[in-house]
Formats: sequence, structure tokens, C-alpha cells
Amino acid sequence: MSHLLTARPPSRRLLAALVLAAAFLGLGAPVAGAHAEHEGQLPVVDVVEVSGFLDPVLVGMMADTLESLDPSETVALVFQVDSTASVVSDSEILRLARLIVGSEVTVSFWVGPSGARATGPIAQLVVLGDDIGIAPGARLGSFGDPIQGVAELGALLATDALADLRDATVGYDEAVRRGIARPAPVLLEQLAGVPGFEVETMVGEDGETIQPVTTTRFRQLDVVDQFFHTVASPAVTYLLLLIGMGLLLFELYTAGVGIAGAIGAGCFLLSTYGLGVLPARGWAVALLVVAMLAYAIDVQAGVPRLWSGIGTVTLVAGSVFLFDGPSFSWITLLVGVVGMVMAMVGGMPTMVRTRFSTPTIGREWMIGETGSAVERLAPNGTVTVREAVWRATTNRATPLEPGDDIRVVAVDGLWLEVEPIDGAARDYRRRDGGS
Repeated sequence: MSHLLTARPPSRRLLAALVLAAAFLGLGAPVAGAHAEHEGQLPVVDVVEVSGFLDPVLVGMMADTLESLDPSETVALVFQVDSTASVVSDSEILRLARLIVGSEVTVSFWVGPSGARATGPIAQLVVLGDDIGIAPGARLGSFGDPIQGVAELGALLATDALADLRDATVGYDEAVRRGIARPAPVLLEQLAGVPGFEVETMVGEDGETIQPVTTTRFRQLDVVDQFFHTVASPAVTYLLLLIGMGLLLFELYTAGVGIAGAIGAGCFLLSTYGLGVLPARGWAVALLVVAMLAYAIDVQAGVPRLWSGIGTVTLVAGSVFLFDGPSFSWITLLVGVVGMVMAMVGGMPTMVRTRFSTPTIGREWMIGETGSAVERLAPNGTVTVREAVWRATTNRATPLEPGDDIRVVAVDGLWLEVEPIDGAARDYRRRDGGS
């Protein structure tokens, strides 16, 4: 059923290129309304966009479409491909491969538009198709290990045209030269080259133009499926995880449950779906959790110190090694790491301090509590009260030294006002007996 293509004369493609914009208006509707004058059921060509990783949602839609094809109604099925990896089991890819090979309807693949990629398992499915087109700027290859269970695939990947593409890709010119695919700069040209797709030539003042006759029907994921397909991409899952944990951490320092907590919980739950679908490393996820806990310690203290450094190191390590195989770009990594560091080191203490900018914040119980100075207060520093670290200021001119016992006398936002337990009633500016 599958075959490698030979180059075709470009005359029809050149004519079609003259009217791409106008013709595309007729392709934009789910079911084209042109040529209504034809009586009876018109044959259709189904177009399905395959974009992003092959996840359960996308693979399920592809399989359902293949299984529902009716040869009496459908001329061909065209998959528009821009995919570089798969996160489903080999058995699911094998199922798709068998449906493509056994289809009674022509199955065509278009690697486009410009910039599209077809690598890994999807590339193996592409070469199983009856018809393959490629756009300038697109690439095809990096097949990897062949799918076991499809005898035809092994023979195809061993041909001269494909044998050296196990780990390499070819672009538009090379794919056409080798006969792997035919030129198809845009979708209309791909459709025009599909067996059974009819066009008609229109003669006007500007010369001859080509218009599609066969109805084109676009199939796509519904809103819910598209949403979860987007969530299951590595970049979105990673950012949702960081945002969710960051907002939940912020909510820990607020009075009651607010909008930040609700959004954070929603983001975190969505990220768990992505982590379940994608090949995430458990220990890398644990590193990201440790990073949040480390940041929390210094947010409590109100000043970035050692724990902020530990949090940043674990955040970077967890981010880099989060996924085994498919991952995200360095831009996503930079946005996630830099954004989280800025939020936890600079933004979080400020937001929390603003939230607690009034004296009445439900922490009056701390007044009268005792503790000890962690570092020198002159007059600002940190203290521990009930084993928690707080930013504090002393109401005495004489600084407190590390280890000195203190008593909380007032609460001002996230800051504690403290005094030394020993000699608290004494003005230390007069300790030398001066007036």
C-alpha cells in the first residue's frame, strides 16, 4: 500500500499557486459549501491536523477517524503533520500503523506548513501512507527503531531513500530529490495531488485559475480534548507545575483561602495530568517540591539566605531533568527558573508583607512569646520564636547578639518588634551610667 513517490510535472502546481489565497477561503469551513449545484452526496476529503506530541488524546482522535472512514463517502484522508515525538505506548502506534496500512481509503500525509517537523514514530507512520507531500522549510526523518509488527515498514525503512534517516532528517529539496515526498508548498497543492481530488480550471481576465471541486472537510479535536492535549505538552505541564506550587505556597502565608489558592490548586491538578501522560522523572519532580520548601523557609524569614540558594539549585536540577526524552526549549526553562527565583526571592516577601500590612493579622498570640536572636539585631535581623524564623527589629538602641533571649512586644506585618528579656525595662543607652 505504501510507496515512495516520484517527482511530478510542476505545471498544475504552478497554476494552483496563482489562486492559493482565494481557494483557501473555500477550504476554511468544516464542510465546504461550494459547488452546491451538484446534486446528491458529494465525495469529500477529510483533513486532520496532527500537531504536537502524539499523546492519548491525539492518537485516539486519529484512530477514530481512520476507523470511521466510509469509502462510499470519503475520497481520501489527509493528515497535516507537525509532530516530533510520541508519549504513548508502542502498541498504540502499532494500532495506528495497521489502520493506515489496512485502510480502504487513500491515506495522505502532508508535512507542513513551512517549519513543520515529522520525526520519530509519526515519521514512520508518514512513510506508510499512500501519498506524501512536504512543504519548503519542513523536515522529515529521524525514524528511530522501527515499529515492531508492521512487516511493510521494515522493508520501507531499508530502502536506499530511507536507510540513512534513522537519526537524520531531510528537508524539502532532498525529500523531493529522493522521491520520498512530492512538492506541496501549501495545503491546497497537497489536496490537488491526492488521487480522486478534483479541481476545475476557471478562465478569467487574469488568466487561468484552478478551483477545488471536491468538498474538503476539516476534522479536529473538540474543545475539551484540545485543552487536555495542550496541557499534556512538556512546556505547559512544567509551567503549570511551577505556577501551581508557587501560588499554593503564597496561600500558606495568607489568612484563609483566596483566589491565589484556588488558581494554584487548579494549575497543580492540571500539571499532574501532564506528568502522568508525559515521561516525567519522579526524582526530578521531588527536587522541584524540595525547591519550594526551601524557598518557603526564607519567605518565612523575610530575607533570602542559604535556603534560597539551595532552592535555586534544586529548582534548576529538577527543571533540566524533569522529562525523560521529550522536553521543552531553553526559553521555557529560562522563563520558569528566572520567574520562580524572582517571585520567591523578591516578589513573594513583598506580596506577603503587603497582604499583612495591618497590625491586626491574627498573630497577636505572638506578643509576649519568647525566643532567641539568630543573628545580630542592629536594629534589624532575624529571631526564632517557637522554632520558626522571623524578621525582627529591636526597640532598643543597643543591638542584640546571636543567642540572646528575646521577648515579642509587638507585631507589624511580617516583622516582630522584640526586646531583650534580661533588663528589658532598662534603657541600654545608659548602661555605662551616662545621662
